[in-house]
Amino acid sequence: MALDILIEEFNESIWVAALEKGKLQGLEVDPITEEVRWGSIYLARVVSIDKAQDAAYVDLDGDNVGILYNRDVRTLNEDGSYKKGGDQAIGKTLSAGNMVVVQAKMAYQPKSDDPDFMLENKTPRVSMDITLPGRYLIYCPTMDENRISQRIRDKNLRNKLNEMIDSLSDIKGCILRAASADMQTDILIREGKILKEAWEQMRRHFDGGSPQLIMIGPDAIQRTLSDLATRHVDRIEVVTMDHFTQAEEWCSIFAPDLVPKIEPIELENAIEDLALFDYRDIMGQIEGLFQEYALLPSGGNIIIQDTAALTAIDINRGGHKGSHLAINIEAAKEIARQIRIRNTGGIIVIDFLKMKNKKEEKSLIDALGHALDEDPCTVQIHGMTSLGLMELTRKRRTPPLEDRFDTDEF
Repeated sequence: MALDILIEEFNESIWVAALEKGKLQGLEVDPITEEVRWGSIYLARVVSIDKAQDAAYVDLDGDNVGILYNRDVRTLNEDGSYKKGGDQAIGKTLSAGNMVVVQAKMAYQPKSDDPDFMLENKTPRVSMDITLPGRYLIYCPTMDENRISQRIRDKNLRNKLNEMIDSLSDIKGCILRAASADMQTDILIREGKILKEAWEQMRRHFDGGSPQLIMIGPDAIQRTLSDLATRHVDRIEVVTMDHFTQAEEWCSIFAPDLVPKIEPIELENAIEDLALFDYRDIMGQIEGLFQEYALLPSGGNIIIQDTAALTAIDINRGGHKGSHLAINIEAAKEIARQIRIRNTGGIIVIDFLKMKNKKEEKSLIDALGHALDEDPCTVQIHGMTSLGLMELTRKRRTPPLEDRFDTDEF
């Protein structure tokens, strides 16, 4: 089904919503207070080595500190290939004062005036394994071959992409995303070369002697357009010319077919925050994301409770007249949507209604896996516990939605 993408502002922060038939399917936010954006690339200086964590603290830009774990270290071999860290202690590879090129693998948004707060609790994780996302490909300069994204679970799709890899000999170091399956080879090669050239231009700035930001990571607009590459986009609605320009710049490079779909919307109250969201009547859906429950179409509901260690989700049948399996499958689809939009991360435990047998459990796991394929973040299904609880883990890129802004001002 076709999606509409709405680009708006709230308290000077960029908000981007994806709708399918008026129902919220995605929400990305860039708060003005964000100091380290996911995907940003830095020339960083090693500050100290933490032997206990087998990691290094690195100064990113003079103001922010990141943590680089040994497994995320990459060193250059004599033959030009890269070696992954972990074979020896990080202190034998890096030492204080070394300059390294790293990429933020999580965003950082300060929540305290305490100068020690970030270092102790919210230090963003960084990696020397750099990735540059496009629409169909992800370019990895430390990788010397092309491969398929690990996020793709569908065997038929993986087989199709495997057959395509041999035709991409003109580019190296690219990960094929699901969206590349139906694309012509020349389009993929063009994007691969664009991403490689962007990397080559960045490398010219790697000889500096002080920590600095080399390239800021993709913003909410770019993340949304890139993540939805496999979906059919009907319209991209904007209110301001700044947002029109931002969307047009990315689309002109990676998605020329989407340029004609960018539509400026004229509103009487256009200067007001979230005027477009209000016009499209999705404010109620967004406000609902801060409740501990979500209703199911057929009458049941799910309860979502966050704890310090994990997120617990419970399914209630309510007035639902279907079987336990039918209710569970409906709940699985809504759970996948909720954790994606709320940007829930870490361990997720789901207490589904009790099923009759292993066959029903498999049907539920298959349905959940299919629903999770829409998630731009890596989600792993770990199966059922002995107590009948479904375990998932989700590796998010940015803080949860509730941490992206002050709800009192919403």
